[in-house]
Amino acid sequence: MVIPPAEPQAGRGRRFRALTWRLVRPVVVIALFLGVWETAPRIGMVDNVFLPPLSHVVQAWFTLLGNGQLWEHVSASLSRALAGFALAILVSIPLGVAIGWYRPVADFLNPILELFRNTAALALLPVFVLILGIGETSKVALVVYASAFPILLNTISGVRTVDPLLIKSARSLGLSPVRLFQKVVLPAAVPTIFTGLRMAAASSILVLIAAEMVGAKAGLGYLITASQLNFQIPNMYAGIVTIALVGVVFNSVLVAIEGRLSGWRNTN
Repeated sequence: MVIPPAEPQAGRGRRFRALTWRLVRPVVVIALFLGVWETAPRIGMVDNVFLPPLSHVVQAWFTLLGNGQLWEHVSASLSRALAGFALAILVSIPLGVAIGWYRPVADFLNPILELFRNTAALALLPVFVLILGIGETSKVALVVYASAFPILLNTISGVRTVDPLLIKSARSLGLSPVRLFQKVVLPAAVPTIFTGLRMAAASSILVLIAAEMVGAKAGLGYLITASQLNFQIPNMYAGIVTIALVGVVFNSVLVAIEGRLSGWRNTN
């Protein structure tokens, strides 16, 4: 009878415990946060008028969901955010590739890009409203502006930091410039580009919510402001929680897409 060595089993046990703790730790942290939110207003640590217990917020969230108001506001915000985000991708990624790969394009456009990328999107909100009106166009344009620069700058960085040895090897194999971009440059730049996409997704939601707070009749920003003005505080927090959930879903979708596009990095 052969007795298996104990060391490999101990190693597997440590790896299993580490993996279990890695999965459990986020749940524990979130549970502690939610527990503090529920108990702090009830024991008088904070005024429950201004910070109601979590259970009241959850009840308000389901009430808004049941009467259709929540979906109305979520769909309005999502349509604006996704439209602006998509337009920013269509403009920023090709422009970023051109700037990152062709030095004359970079030299020509860098001055104007440096000027505008240091101008906060919310500072330009009155300008967008004055020029484009208070309707949907100004909100989508603001999302495009806020989303474009994270995508653009990360695309430029991703293209410029591709391993030169990969490019030389591809050229030595006789790849045309188009195939070089398709097979080498863009796949290598995908992680950096998706970092920009995730930053842009967060920015698009934030600026859109701010824009909806000052000029909209539907949207999560409008829901939060209207609830505050009408002193429906649980509804206000329900809107804030919904924004957080939308952001998490948005980020998870982008991470999943990135994993599919850059899965070749994990292959041997």
